Amino acid sequence: MALQKLNFITGNKNKLLEVRAILGNVIEVDSQAIDVPEIQGTVEEIAKEKAKCAAKAINGPVLTEDTSLEFHALKNLPGPYIKSFMEALGLEGLNKMLDGFEDRTAEAVCTFAFCAGPGEEPIIFQGRTEGTIVRPRGPPNFGWDPIFEYDGKQTYAEMDKEAKNKISHRYKALVKLQQWLADNQ
Repeated sequence: MALQKLNFITGNKNKLLEVRAILGNVIEVDSQAIDVPEIQGTVEEIAKEKAKCAAKAINGPVLTEDTSLEFHALKNLPGPYIKSFMEALGLEGLNKMLDGFEDRTAEAVCTFAFCAGPGEEPIIFQGRTEGTIVRPRGPPNFGWDPIFEYDGKQTYAEMDKEAKNKISHRYKALVKLQQWLADNQ
């Protein structure tokens, strides 16, 4: 399968910029914003279903992405529902969820799903980065980046884009996708 271009299904310009920055020298990344139903389940189940629906909607190959933020003290909640939690509670509200716990560790999880087309089974590429939930620091330009501290030093929001793109959950998942693309071209 000689893919020349990936149709990345997202309306999030920041995600698109990161994906293009990481994959840009390997494959052209196009973007389309398509509303697909978000089922409840594990991040893997959600990612696969989203990819299947998107492939059917555009009648071709797609790449979808789902991000989770798992608080260890809350048995991995909010997990794949982080977007809804973020919209409802904001950065401070997410922090307050952990105020009664000693454990403020978390894991950022990025799950890409590639689907070759309608009726095909999606392939999953997942990256994980351990961190700690802290009070917001850095510009609030990209989701929960201001509260996710990597390696006890900086939040994602405080890092420059190049530094973040070398350690992030999204980067780790995209490295796996890059390898798969190289092996399957």
